[in-house]
Amino acid sequence: MSRAWNLLRNAVDRATIYLPIILTAAVALGTYWLVRNAPKLLEPTVKAAPTHEPDYFMRGFVIKNYLPNGDLRSELHGKEGRHYPDTDTTEVDEVRVRSVSPQGYTTHATANRGLSNSDGSEIQLFGNAIVIRDPVVGPNGKATPRLEFRGDFLHAFLDTERVTSNKPVTLIRGTDQFTADNLDYDNLSGVANLTGRVRGVLIPSAAASGGKPR
Repeated sequence: MSRAWNLLRNAVDRATIYLPIILTAAVALGTYWLVRNAPKLLEPTVKAAPTHEPDYFMRGFVIKNYLPNGDLRSELHGKEGRHYPDTDTTEVDEVRVRSVSPQGYTTHATANRGLSNSDGSEIQLFGNAIVIRDPVVGPNGKATPRLEFRGDFLHAFLDTERVTSNKPVTLIRGTDQFTADNLDYDNLSGVANLTGRVRGVLIPSAAASGGKPR
C-alpha cells in the first residue's frame, strides 16, 4: 500500500513539474487556432469612378428653380429625363423651359432634346431648338421687341441671360431677320455678335418710313 502511494505521489509531482509547459502549449495552440479562423479585416477599396450611365429616370416631369426670395426663376418640362452622375447633368427628351429674369424678361425654350446642368442655370438644346424672349416695356417706358433664336443647336445660360451657338442660327428681332454661322447674344447688354456668313433682312417700321400702316 505504501509503495503504491509513493508511486502515485511521484507521478503527481512529475505532472506538476510539466504542467506550466503543457498549459503554455495549450494556450499557444489555442491562439494559433483563433488567428487562423478569425475573420479577415476588410481591405480598403478604391471607390469606383462614376460611369456615364443614368442612375435614375423621370417621366412626364417638371423641375422648378426659385430665387432666394421665393420667386420662380425657371421651370423645366420634359417627356423623359435621365440623370448622369459622372457629369451631374440631366438629359431631357422633348424639353420645354420657361425662365423669368430679375429684369422681368420671360424666356421660353423648346427642343427635341436638352441637356441641363445640376442647378438648371444652363441648358443645351439639340434639334429644332427655339429660344424666345417675350417683348417687354422697360422702366423707362421703352419697348423691347420680341426676340427669337432658331437653330439645330442653341446653348442658353439662364443666370447670365446669354444664348450662344457654334452652328448656323436664325435671329428674328421684331420684323427683322438675320442668319449667321455662329451666335453670341448677351441680353443684359443687348448685343448680338453674329459671325461667319451673316445675312440680314431689315423691315423699316411705318413710323421710320413716314408711311401709314395698312
